[in-house]
Amino acid sequence: MSISIIIPTRNGSAALRELLAGLQIQSLQADEIMVVDSASEDDTVATAASYGATVHRIERDSFDHGGTRTRAAQMAQGDILVFLTQDVLPASREMLGKLTTPFRESEEICLSYGRQLPSFQATDIAAHLRNFNYPEESQVRSFADREQLGFQTVFVSNSCAAYRRSSLAEIGYFEEDLIFGEDSCAAGKLLKCGGKIAYCAEAAVYHSHNYSWREEFCRYFDVGVFHDSQRWLLEAYGGAGGRGLDYVQSGLSYLWGRRSYRMIGDFMVRVGLKFCGYRLGRTHRLLPASLAAKLSMNKSWWGKKQLQG
Repeated sequence: MSISIIIPTRNGSAALRELLAGLQIQSLQADEIMVVDSASEDDTVATAASYGATVHRIERDSFDHGGTRTRAAQMAQGDILVFLTQDVLPASREMLGKLTTPFRESEEICLSYGRQLPSFQATDIAAHLRNFNYPEESQVRSFADREQLGFQTVFVSNSCAAYRRSSLAEIGYFEEDLIFGEDSCAAGKLLKCGGKIAYCAEAAVYHSHNYSWREEFCRYFDVGVFHDSQRWLLEAYGGAGGRGLDYVQSGLSYLWGRRSYRMIGDFMVRVGLKFCGYRLGRTHRLLPASLAAKLSMNKSWWGKKQLQG
């Protein structure tokens, strides 16, 4: 099976250089690397070209999490479409091979995603979130698992994910005009069609964010907006259930075990901000668009929404 790697970029030259260098030394080489650049003002395009990537340039305002990836997927040549973000770094030479192995092992696998390890600059709080969301054990999930896992069944990330091209085409590729979450929407549709998702813990990349308090709130405000706009996902797969409580208990245990006592208060503040942001995001339709944009991490999305409205 041929493999195409698709990387959306925006002013990411330094990180992109490390990613492309990491891809060059993979034991399994991709047949194609495509960079879709949103009007970068640094040397991102030159960096991509220097590593032999095919570059497609788009206007900054035309970027759409789902739509841009859909158009790139339609242009790509591979049977397997691997999506990465510019700020991930392969953790080993086997990452690409491990990520695509499930497609060779089973025709039922239509989507696989890799493990995200904390980056070298990650705080203890950021490191815990990665360890909580991306465990050491690989697993395969089907539509039936929603009864036990709830919304976690469709948890995937296009920061490091691979799709069987034919399966993705069958569902019309990615949903457009979403604040984000095009990956979870695709996962939900693929599972409903009878496909299976593979979580490949062996396919690891370094990727994490040290968010400020404000960014934590804004990120979860956007999560609430996404869940409200895609209610069919909640209806089909249920809510997070007790996962929020599991996260709090796990975080406190992790910080205590690392003797990061001074960060426990910080952690609990962030939990409160996430909860408030999420609840407010779920009621975003009641807010003026100008206020919603200020509360969001994806401010440009609200401008597009006003134009469409």
